[in-house]
Amino acid sequence: MSPPSSGRTLFFFEKPSAMRQLQRFFRSPNTVCVAAEGHLLSAEEPGSIRPEWKPWRFDALPIKLATIPVSCGTNRSGQSHEPKIAAIRQALSGVERVIIATDPGREGSMIAWEVLEHLGWRGRVDRIKLGALDDVSIRRAFAALANEPGSGERDYAAYLEALCRQYEDYHLGLNGTRAISLRLRPPEFREPWRFGGVQTPTLAILADLEARIRSFVPQDFFKVALNLSTQSGAELTLWHAPKDRIFDAAIAETIRQAATTWSGPLAVAHKDVRRAPPRLFSKDTLARRCAKRFGWDPQHTAGLAQELYDQGYLSYPRTESEYLPDGQAGDADAIVAAIATVLTDMCDVSSGGEVPLIRRGAKGHYVKDPGEHHAIVPLRKVPERSRLSADQFRLWELVAKAFLAAHLPDGIDARTTITAEVGTPLSAKRFAVSGSVIRAPGWRAIYGSEAELEADVVPGKAKREAEATSARLPLVNDGEGASAAGADVATAMTEPPRRITRGELPVVMGRLIDQVDDLAVKRALENPVNPNEPKGLGTAATRDTMLPKLLKSRYIALANGKDPAIEVTEVGLAFMAAVRRVFPAYGDPVGRALFEAELAEIGRATTRAEAIERADAFRQRTRARLDELIAAISSSPVVSLDPSLIPPSRADDRPPTPAMLSFAVSMAERKGVTLPRSCKCSISVCRAFLDTHVGPRTPREGNAGQSGDRRTPSAAMLGYARSLAEQRGIPCPSECETDFDACRRFLDAHAARPQRGAEPSAPGAAHAKVPGGRGNRRGRAAQAPRQAAARPRG
Repeated sequence: MSPPSSGRTLFFFEKPSAMRQLQRFFRSPNTVCVAAEGHLLSAEEPGSIRPEWKPWRFDALPIKLATIPVSCGTNRSGQSHEPKIAAIRQALSGVERVIIATDPGREGSMIAWEVLEHLGWRGRVDRIKLGALDDVSIRRAFAALANEPGSGERDYAAYLEALCRQYEDYHLGLNGTRAISLRLRPPEFREPWRFGGVQTPTLAILADLEARIRSFVPQDFFKVALNLSTQSGAELTLWHAPKDRIFDAAIAETIRQAATTWSGPLAVAHKDVRRAPPRLFSKDTLARRCAKRFGWDPQHTAGLAQELYDQGYLSYPRTESEYLPDGQAGDADAIVAAIATVLTDMCDVSSGGEVPLIRRGAKGHYVKDPGEHHAIVPLRKVPERSRLSADQFRLWELVAKAFLAAHLPDGIDARTTITAEVGTPLSAKRFAVSGSVIRAPGWRAIYGSEAELEADVVPGKAKREAEATSARLPLVNDGEGASAAGADVATAMTEPPRRITRGELPVVMGRLIDQVDDLAVKRALENPVNPNEPKGLGTAATRDTMLPKLLKSRYIALANGKDPAIEVTEVGLAFMAAVRRVFPAYGDPVGRALFEAELAEIGRATTRAEAIERADAFRQRTRARLDELIAAISSSPVVSLDPSLIPPSRADDRPPTPAMLSFAVSMAERKGVTLPRSCKCSISVCRAFLDTHVGPRTPREGNAGQSGDRRTPSAAMLGYARSLAEQRGIPCPSECETDFDACRRFLDAHAARPQRGAEPSAPGAAHAKVPGGRGNRRGRAAQAPRQAAARPRG
């Protein structure tokens, strides 16, 4: 589609709400606006590309495409986006220039570019980056657009990076999931083993932590308490609790004995400790804080932040940065004043002293280059409480308070430390205790009683040993003499690493550098392009989607609590072990982070030609890795897994069918075993029992129900057919052994016979699934009337 010389410009927005924010700036009749509704195009399913790709067959793998065919997608109501595509095609007629005004970032770029490419647009394209939707930010964005003649070329590179991420995700999910499910998945697990380029190494992080927690053996360690009396009559207790813990009770006892006879001068040090305000929020750190404070799931937080951005109250939320650009320091005064009109109780706090205080550099909040998108901050446009939902206002208030705190003075604590050097046969040992009082609250006045928030410990690590403190220290002078009144040994126990919580997972993925101890690996994960954003897994926009995917696959489970901890299930551990045995590169989080850093180079290309060259090389590499993956899986054995260790899915939280339960009861009687607890109310427990005592369904390639696809009955289904034949005193047809449909017809005919004295079942009566049938996961099961379920053995 080549544009005529009309002078008309089309603005392409991501959603109607953003379009309405900018339309008030347009006065020219030559300006046309269109709005998408997220992604208007979706990738074609393999079966719609080639019919032979629809069944899951290992011999059809790997399925490799040069490009992924797309078609019109649907909205949340299931309506096709075809009318929107047609409207955009019509709007492009007579247009000379397109300005992409979708949300900044790769996904926003892709939403527009994929439609323009689909419609064959070949005209000029520019990119306006709207970091916020308030008037000042919009005017700045237009000014930046005027000074960036090559913005469209660079944005095409961002689009290609997003397209390559989709290309890899599509091919790995398609080929990896099918191959692993067909060849490695335990037959007891009846759902696909889902595989993904980001999902799998994310699970690896959790699995490694799970292994450390399970193998952790607690150890006793020792601290020595020295009870003192000073010359002035004060009494206090000092502690010897070194960073390198004491694990030998004999060493602790030696130190204790030496301490019991100690006397000498005390050293007293007074020091003012400055406490700077915390960093501003990135998408991931905001999700973590909301999870801890409100118990919100990261997706809920991301949705609220996006809504506030769309309404012009917050800056762009899908950011990995915690810093602001130096050029925005001049906005702080106006934003602080605007916040104070809503949070009126903050007026006194924000109006005194040197406000706003601008902190520059990596230890502050303003830097020269904060990254692709700066931290999430409030804007001059502030909300009325009545116009926001309760959760929207809580989120805006949290971000607004963080911005205020960032521009207030440091807090100052007066800290006192009392120490004594005790000579022992081992060496001189330091005993100490400290205490502090607030001299100046500074930014903490914003939070009041919430100022002493739990320190942001590194997820997945054990808590650090806290220094001995006292709520109130007696008055002691430096050099004052003291003598021991006694000494004791206190025993403590080491703790395992902390589990990563739901709210922490995105932070862990983004800051993989905090999870490794090897200095060489840490250096490899540093990002020389932007030191504030080390290499990690996935993008800011995709990290929130990982946890639902892992939960759906039953690789993980959530504990209880406001911000629940993540536990890896036996299924997840078995899957991860299988991946690492077959293709270790896909189970290496660090390797994946470095791989993604190479992928990001596509988006940094300065010309379209350079971006295309890098994207083509990436696609070729992806296809080569697929060949290696399928070859490795082809010769690997099936994984063994105890059925009782498989956690129930949501679909399994229902009772077994009457026929299935009847067969389980019959089997328990025949073998003289007790039915498991919950067998009568949980289909998963009942199925596991049958798998154990009858045998699981034999894995079979291909999709159920495809024409020409011959199905064999499961072991449980065949066993039930034989049992019925024995009860009825008739032979079990030989075709039941190999033909699913024949076996089903036999069961329908003979399991449906009513009990003696019972009414015959009417046409259309309720039917129950035969045990061993395919159920919801594997196609429709053979069915039998419910009356047959309770029939006693003949």
